[in-house]
Amino acid sequence: MISYVRGELAAVEPQKAVIDVGGVGYGVYMPQQALSLLPQPGNEVKLYTYLNVKEDAMQLFGFLTKDDLEIFKLVIGVSGIGPKGGLNILSCMSPDELRFAIMSGDAKAISAAPGIGKKTAEKLILELRDKVDIEDVLNNAAHGGDAERLQAEGAESGMQAEAVQALVALGYGNAESLRAVKKTSPDCQTVEDILKEALKYLF
Repeated sequence: MISYVRGELAAVEPQKAVIDVGGVGYGVYMPQQALSLLPQPGNEVKLYTYLNVKEDAMQLFGFLTKDDLEIFKLVIGVSGIGPKGGLNILSCMSPDELRFAIMSGDAKAISAAPGIGKKTAEKLILELRDKVDIEDVLNNAAHGGDAERLQAEGAESGMQAEAVQALVALGYGNAESLRAVKKTSPDCQTVEDILKEALKYLF
């Protein structure tokens, strides 16, 4: 298993990046959103990777963060969705947006990905609904996955999650509620404080 590759970005192609590692160019398939965030060729990059081995080929799939890689692994763990299908989904929506689509049962948003039909999207939601959590989204966004800091900031994360749920109950969309809560000040002491500030960004 190749856990990650680090080297010079040699080129960005329509579906993949070419990484020069010690004189060897690795073609790494990536979601379109991730490809658009890569620096200019010539800069060093580090990609977290998944190696897919088939009878006639070996393919590397790369992601900018461990969180992106983990959600990709969850998606391809659903029967009927291969690595290319998982890549298509994450090219159409961010990991956070996918989590919200799963939690809210939004099969339409997921099936917008090329090659993913409504039944496959519904199956993905059914199988992954218990494996994703709104606090994962908030934790990853606020702290970059740092376990010790997550533990220390658990109360803050819990309040943010409650605020997002409250906004959704008021009729706001999952994604826009999350974005508004992410923008609130860390000085907010209560869920009410977070809600008041988040609503300013929604009006």
